[in-house]
Amino acid sequence: MLALTGFGIIVVLLSCILFRKLSALVALILIPCLGALIAGYSPHEISLFIMDGLRSIVPAAGMFVFAIIFFGVVSDAGMLDPIIGRIIKMMGLNPVRITIGTVVLTLLIHLDGSGAVTFMITVPALLPLYERLGMQKRILACLVAMAAGCNVLPWVGPMIRASATMQTPAAVLFQPLIPVQIAGFCLVFFYAYRFGKKEQQRLGLVPGGQEASGYSYQISEEKLALRRPKLFWPNIILSLAVIISLVAGWVDAVVSFMAGTAIALIMNYPNVEDQKKRVDAHAKPALMMASILMGAGVLVGIMKNSGMLNAMAVAAVSGVPESMSSQIPLILGLISTPLSLFFDPDSFYFGVMPVIAQVYQTLGGDPLEVARAALLGVQTTGFPISVMTPSTFLLVALCKVDVGEHQKFSLPYLWSCSVVMTLTAALLGVISL
Repeated sequence: MLALTGFGIIVVLLSCILFRKLSALVALILIPCLGALIAGYSPHEISLFIMDGLRSIVPAAGMFVFAIIFFGVVSDAGMLDPIIGRIIKMMGLNPVRITIGTVVLTLLIHLDGSGAVTFMITVPALLPLYERLGMQKRILACLVAMAAGCNVLPWVGPMIRASATMQTPAAVLFQPLIPVQIAGFCLVFFYAYRFGKKEQQRLGLVPGGQEASGYSYQISEEKLALRRPKLFWPNIILSLAVIISLVAGWVDAVVSFMAGTAIALIMNYPNVEDQKKRVDAHAKPALMMASILMGAGVLVGIMKNSGMLNAMAVAAVSGVPESMSSQIPLILGLISTPLSLFFDPDSFYFGVMPVIAQVYQTLGGDPLEVARAALLGVQTTGFPISVMTPSTFLLVALCKVDVGEHQKFSLPYLWSCSVVMTLTAALLGVISL
């Protein structure tokens, strides 16, 4: 009965989210509660399940909120402006430099963990260069997608969702993936070099290029008023301190970002009213994700503490051949990018992944391997081509390419990055062979 109820909750939850019948927040709260009532649990018992789930979610939600505000504040202060300007100047009118510079710039901008923000800053800064030389805009879309997709940081959406579902600090999931992502970055830079060489030959341009005279990184007057150019190095040092302390595990991630946010606000905007405005400017996306994560706490708490998750795993184990049981993370990693075409982040990380992880744990494996395998493709390398994420449509609109053309051109490259990272993870023992 418990297994059947659990599977019913997952199916209804996925259907409501995928077919836009309910928002993710409403579905994550109401459907598990209704399922638990049907399974015979009292409101008091359900309340205890939920409170236990919420306690496990609070650190992840807090980290995400303060990560968004921190990177928003230092970006408002202009920390990235000199870097963007320098990269664009170094590119000149050389296609190889432009494609490689596209990857470098995207990786830097994506430090805030938001795909949408990365696209909105990177593409408008680079598109005029691509258009000026006649370079293919689908290459711009593909390179930006690959660089952002392979850059799986502890504060990006999929990582936070996986952390919340597995009730494990994001840093614990992230640290073993560092060398794996380096392999992915190497492949992205190889593709960038190859794209640049092909465009150079197609356009008949001589190697070396020339300075991109007459073109510079433009900043609106409204944003210019927020810039603090004299605080460039203090902001860089602060950002490095926050990231290093998080990755090294010196302090909890939420503490690192809370302290970083407070220092960034005082340092860049001493006036109290200015501090309030900067927090308000970034509060909407922060609170939206925090509320979804709290909703995930309801789902995780009910599914785990009611015994449904364990019952579902036991039922599913009977259908898994013993010879394949140890390869579940590897198989998941290899198909993770295409899965992004069918599942949005909430439905996969809150609905599908917990079941797979529990099955693998029941078979004697480490469930964290499943989470790490999923993070190598599901809504990471896969998010910039998935119609399940609005960021995809933002990217193609900014690049002025058709979404179908973008998917057809970029999918093989994004998938290959995911496959290389998965195989690297297997060879390094991050996931089991």
